[in-house]
Amino acid sequence: MSSDHNSPKKVGSTRPASAFQRMERMPPLLMMLYVGLAGITVLFVGLVGAYAITHFRTGAPSGVFALPRFFSLSTIVLLASSYVIAQASRIYAQDDLPTLRRCLGATLLLSCVFAGLQVLGWRELMAQGVFFDGMASGSFVYLLSALHVAHLLGGMLFLLVLLIRTHYAAADAVRTLVFIRNPYRRLQLRMVTLYWHFIDGLWIALFAAFLLLY
Repeated sequence: MSSDHNSPKKVGSTRPASAFQRMERMPPLLMMLYVGLAGITVLFVGLVGAYAITHFRTGAPSGVFALPRFFSLSTIVLLASSYVIAQASRIYAQDDLPTLRRCLGATLLLSCVFAGLQVLGWRELMAQGVFFDGMASGSFVYLLSALHVAHLLGGMLFLLVLLIRTHYAAADAVRTLVFIRNPYRRLQLRMVTLYWHFIDGLWIALFAAFLLLY
């Protein structure tokens, strides 16, 4: 009998290999997206930390100014857009490009509404006498919300390109077949959905920080 059968297996020897295999199989674009999301997370965590430190060091009281109601409305709109785009993968699997086109278009429209509500929220802050060059608490609200909108606009641009390609493919049966069978299109849809959920979660975290510190 071979001694290989009796030799003990090394504990945990298969797990690192399987993890490395999963990383090797991960598309480079998806890996780049994960790295980018990690960088964005570090950026916002640092800024929120600076916001909290500044708030507590200055001893500024919370609740002196009301947080713009448009921020609350925009949160609902962004949650709705995240729900809508979450349906995209299921629709794509059903080979239903016309419905996918409407899904992506609705997500883009909701994101535009969100950005507009953010601008109205900034105007509401100004009406309260809170400006970017004023108190530190107000400056951080402007900075964090504006940076979030900037990252949202990047996702909107990517979404717009995907929407145009979906619209073009849906107009012809052959192009539809090529679009559906193209793994790169599936990857693009997965990436934009992941990014959208990330942006949604990021705003919820920022909104919670505003409620606590503003």
